[in-house]
Amino acid sequence: MSGHSKWHTIKHKKGAADAKRGKLFTRIIKELTIAARNGGGDPDTNPRLRTIIAEAKANNMPSDNIKRAIRRGTGEEPGVSYEEAQYEGYGPGGAAVIIDVLTDNKNRTVGELRHMLTKYGGSLAETNAVAWMFSKKGYIVVGKDKVAEDVLMNAVLEAGGDDIADDEDNWEVFSSVQDFPAVLEAVKALGIEPAAAEISMIPQNYLKLEGKAAQQMVKLMDVLDDHDDVRQVWSNFDIEEKEIEASLA
Repeated sequence: MSGHSKWHTIKHKKGAADAKRGKLFTRIIKELTIAARNGGGDPDTNPRLRTIIAEAKANNMPSDNIKRAIRRGTGEEPGVSYEEAQYEGYGPGGAAVIIDVLTDNKNRTVGELRHMLTKYGGSLAETNAVAWMFSKKGYIVVGKDKVAEDVLMNAVLEAGGDDIADDEDNWEVFSSVQDFPAVLEAVKALGIEPAAAEISMIPQNYLKLEGKAAQQMVKLMDVLDDHDDVRQVWSNFDIEEKEIEASLA
């Protein structure tokens, strides 16, 4: 199992997917608003907005919610002003952590992130301390029971995707950021609803964690993922199935 999808696996085992759908929608709404504010409300001329709309649709967000968020960004409707920021740090055992946030108060958010990292054996780091260990890519997860490998591979490559990888029960689909919307549409055209679809930071290498460090890492990722201002969190950790079970005990 690859390290990248490990956190998806953990969240699935924790039964968190449905519970956090409201937070997911909140995060996407913030992103739609920022993308529309910075690049306009037309997805045909705003690639970033087009990508976020694709993610919103992949997660079954109602079209009215999408339209309202875009109108807030373009100033057609009132709303809170959010800022983007990315913070880097280290988790237990020295695992690299990247945290993307959307916040209306950076000072509050960074203080809370620092506290959480410290509590679970990590620390906040300087800019570019760990970002160089990751590559930004489109990332889609498809259950193996949904489609045969050759069928998925052909659709992904024809749409401009880079590759697919075997992740035990799932196929992981990778693409450039630019090709992500087209690849996602190609996957959905096969009649598949992806288990995950996002622009992600993919680790170039993975750090194996065991024992207390592994269990602390799972807890840290959980509290970070649950923070209202956190858009997404990535890490290069890899742990065994038994460590996941221990962290849930």
